[in-house]
Amino acid sequence: MRVHYSPLYCDTEVAFDTTRKAHAIAASLTQQPIRRARLVMPESATRDHLTSVHAPGYVDAVLTGSPRDLAVSNDLPGWDEGLARAVCASTGGVIAAALHALEHRTVAGSLSSGLHHARYASGWGYCTVNGLAIAARAALDAGARRVLVLDLDAHCGGGTADLIHGHDGREGHRRHRGLDGVEQVDVSVDPFDYYGTHERTRLLLTDGPRYLQTVQTALDGIEDPASIDLVLYNAGMDPHEKCEGGVAGISALTLDRRERTVFTWFARHRLPVAWVLAGGYTNHLSMSDLVNLHRLTIGAAARSVWASS
Repeated sequence: MRVHYSPLYCDTEVAFDTTRKAHAIAASLTQQPIRRARLVMPESATRDHLTSVHAPGYVDAVLTGSPRDLAVSNDLPGWDEGLARAVCASTGGVIAAALHALEHRTVAGSLSSGLHHARYASGWGYCTVNGLAIAARAALDAGARRVLVLDLDAHCGGGTADLIHGHDGREGHRRHRGLDGVEQVDVSVDPFDYYGTHERTRLLLTDGPRYLQTVQTALDGIEDPASIDLVLYNAGMDPHEKCEGGVAGISALTLDRRERTVFTWFARHRLPVAWVLAGGYTNHLSMSDLVNLHRLTIGAAARSVWASS
């Protein structure tokens, strides 16, 4: 299983878990390999990739740092040229994982995060560009007809929903090019970036005691899985009770069961899947603890490839 990663993902002075944890996870995969998981360096995304779903003016602000207020609209603590390189490298990893999974009908991933809150013309919630929407656009351009975004981050994926439906939630719902053929299923435990009801999206807000059952309900409610050409799986670990946005009752064991459930469902339907890391924070966890949480996704993904081969 290809796990896309480049040191450029973290090559920025802007220090935050989103810009740091990929390096620690990659190091863990070198020191403690997961069977069938292999690190692969992707090509960085281009400006054209970013403008396939984002406003050109916003993309240029991300790449150049000007105007400053737009460049830092992601809520991260600052901007530098390294952040622009990191965003392009990380987004390139999502695209590469998606296209590899689509072409080979397999499972692939990227150690990318900070994706699902970014809007058409701005960042938000520690997300600079929406790598999920960009990868979905690339998959559609490569021939996919039905792409499912499964979002299990603690927070709602409002940026993805707005991009799918051609809105910009932070700019008065102005219309822009949407993503026909893309749908979203979102299970959240925190209403941050709540997007209400959209056509082709399904949002389920839940709590700790009902979490695993809600995830299963979400999977069971997906119609005609056999017609899905690609799943983009936003595998957040921030529902964990010690993470920002997490809730009591969701432990590492809960999240391990969630990953086993999700990847078993993918394997049963033999779906091509590209997974990414999504949320997970060290405010009340060590980096080692956080790495081990994200390794749950990688391990479950690798086992699902083995089971379906």
